[in-house]
Amino acid sequence: MSFSASVLTLYPEMFPGALGASLAGRALEAGTWSLETIQIRDFATDRHRTVDDTPAGGGAGMVMRADVLAKAIDHSSPPGDPRPRLLMSPRGKPLTQVRVRELAAGPGAVIVCGRFEGVDQRVIDARGLEEVSVGDFILSGGEPAALVLLDAVVRLLPGVMGNTVSGDEESFENGLLEHPHYTRPQEFEGRQIPEVLTSGNHQKIAAWRRAESERLTKERRPDLLAAQPLVK
Repeated sequence: MSFSASVLTLYPEMFPGALGASLAGRALEAGTWSLETIQIRDFATDRHRTVDDTPAGGGAGMVMRADVLAKAIDHSSPPGDPRPRLLMSPRGKPLTQVRVRELAAGPGAVIVCGRFEGVDQRVIDARGLEEVSVGDFILSGGEPAALVLLDAVVRLLPGVMGNTVSGDEESFENGLLEHPHYTRPQEFEGRQIPEVLTSGNHQKIAAWRRAESERLTKERRPDLLAAQPLVK
């Protein structure tokens, strides 16, 4: 069974975007995964195809309506659909590599792209939407975040990466940031490849890479290092 993604959006023309190129694009053409976009406005009932309204209690901006969005969700994810329903939202739980791997191991995802000031809480509760954030910043809408999530997931699907081991030592896979990489030429502007990497001693190379990962993580993401056992 291929990974099936359904994206609910006001801007379906933003897809597949970058997902139509490189690894994800080839996998899409090969049928390793599928992408369906649903125009939320198609489920509005008035002649203006209205999908938003003013926030209850006052305030700036507009809020996506629960009734319209619920119809779009029900259309794309009928009863019995095993795929998780995700809402890209800056207030959601941060997307982690662990969650990405969980999604890649599943049947797919239904992804709702929010817009405006947000989405009526009632549809989030009624349709069991899992709010997901790709970072502590604000985007114009959920579409770029959905592209990021799908790129992270699709590259882990079987057969997408040429070498299945390629992702094993990447940042976050073992709770640390990835170690530095080097390749030819041996010297670049007076800078040499670290001698240990050309020693042929795989045990020393592994120890060096682990130490470098810990060093970088301590400098840049000490929150990740706190849970890691240190090399003695």
